[in-house]
Amino acid sequence: MSDAAASKPEFSRALDVRQVEGKEPHLEANEAERAALAARFGIVRVDSLAADLTLSRKDRTVDVRGRLKAEIVQSCAISAEDIPVSIDEDLFFRFVPESTDHVPDEEIEISAEDCDEIEYTGTHIDLGEAVAQSLALAIDPFLTGPDADAARKAAGIGTPEDQGPFAALKGLKLEK
Repeated sequence: MSDAAASKPEFSRALDVRQVEGKEPHLEANEAERAALAARFGIVRVDSLAADLTLSRKDRTVDVRGRLKAEIVQSCAISAEDIPVSIDEDLFFRFVPESTDHVPDEEIEISAEDCDEIEYTGTHIDLGEAVAQSLALAIDPFLTGPDADAARKAAGIGTPEDQGPFAALKGLKLEK
């Protein structure tokens, strides 16, 4: 397999930045893309993934707003039971041409708005990969289900509150 094929995102939807103005694409992952994303994100499965987007452009900067909706199944972090999860997130990100003026190891300050920027090279942006990354950020890596407490107890593991730095103090009685 070539490096280009190996590095292609699972849910790629490339679009020429010169043709984005006024576009309102609907992106939807097919079965193979959903299976590949589930493997990438380490979850049981992605049952559905769709995004409705509105694009606008100023020079070579593209603003993307929209909504991400997904149905996924994750494993409980404690009991490993399958837990269905619905995701419904507002999206906003900005594609900007790759900057060539930053120096390695130089400290830079960024604002909250800068954190939503995705650099690109050439003339194409990948809306699908941006949506996939948004899905990854929406997944709770420590999701626990209704049987988590029972699984903790059966394994002899206390609750998170029992594991903290003040857990030992909990059993001490204050004498007067």
